[in-house]
Amino acid sequence: MSNDPGQFSPVFSINVSADSGNTSGARERPADVGATLIGLTRQMIEVQHRQNQVLEQLLQVSKQLLQNSTQANNQRQNELNQWRNAHPELVRSCRSALETLSGVQTEFLQKMANEVEDSKDELAESEYIFSDFLDRYGPRMAHLNGVLQVLNHLSG
Repeated sequence: MSNDPGQFSPVFSINVSADSGNTSGARERPADVGATLIGLTRQMIEVQHRQNQVLEQLLQVSKQLLQNSTQANNQRQNELNQWRNAHPELVRSCRSALETLSGVQTEFLQKMANEVEDSKDELAESEYIFSDFLDRYGPRMAHLNGVLQVLNHLSG
């Protein structure tokens, strides 16, 4: 059997020459490569330009949101100041309640911390004890913090 390429069907032959990928049969000239690179560079610049436009739009939206948020906060602060000026006795009562409840919160936190220290092994090992702990302290802590926050806003 000879290795003459003419004896095989063209289906079984593979062309491995340097210009095998070129269907026109002619090599691409360096000028064509340069034109292709210039075209790709222009496309990249156009895409970057569009990205910059989108980023500028996002920046404008962010600025507008910040401005709206600042205006809403200023309006809320003005309304709160007007309320405080209209109810000075209530503001003093809120300050007093805030001081008292802050002391209660400190005692509550100390009691909770002591219980955690005393039962740290049981809390880690027992789901029941941990759930019981959360049930006893969690809601109280959440409600107390909410009340303190309101009093703090009202008392100025």
